[in-house]
Amino acid sequence: MAKPTKTKTTKAKPTKARPKAKPTKKGAPKPKQARALKKSSTKLKPPASVAVPPAPDENGTSILDRLFSVVSSRRGADPMLSHSARLLSRGSAKVAQKFGEEAVECLIEAIRGDHRALVAESADVLYHLIVMWVDADVQPEEVWAELRRREGISGIAERAARVRALPLAFGVHTNKIP
Repeated sequence: MAKPTKTKTTKAKPTKARPKAKPTKKGAPKPKQARALKKSSTKLKPPASVAVPPAPDENGTSILDRLFSVVSSRRGADPMLSHSARLLSRGSAKVAQKFGEEAVECLIEAIRGDHRALVAESADVLYHLIVMWVDADVQPEEVWAELRRREGISGIAERAARVRALPLAFGVHTNKIP
């Protein structure tokens, strides 16, 4: 006579009991949700409307073009009377250093999540970028043309084209960056 086969039964593993959440007021977020809300509230909030580029004035120029004109007009002016003239009189290295400082301050505000401070620092970055353009004889039209050239091109495709072109510029025939 054949022996009866035993079926193996498994015991359920005991689960750790979770501590019950304290009762909250109706509609109030639970503790875990409250922490998530607190974290997310420090993040930058997107603007309520879609960003619109600066509108040209009656002469067809934008605020950045007008700012470039003002900074350009300060080249060679009295450094005691104009901040732009003072920056430009210090030389290219100092102009670039000041731009870098402003860019770092902008990054810090972005990380902190302070919307108003980020807006203010962004304006400083744009101003100091324009001072750097004036110092280096870069015309805004050159930058606008480059932006138009890149418009509609995937950033990934554009970067890949630059990476491939770099070795060829140095006479190296490889797909890897030297």
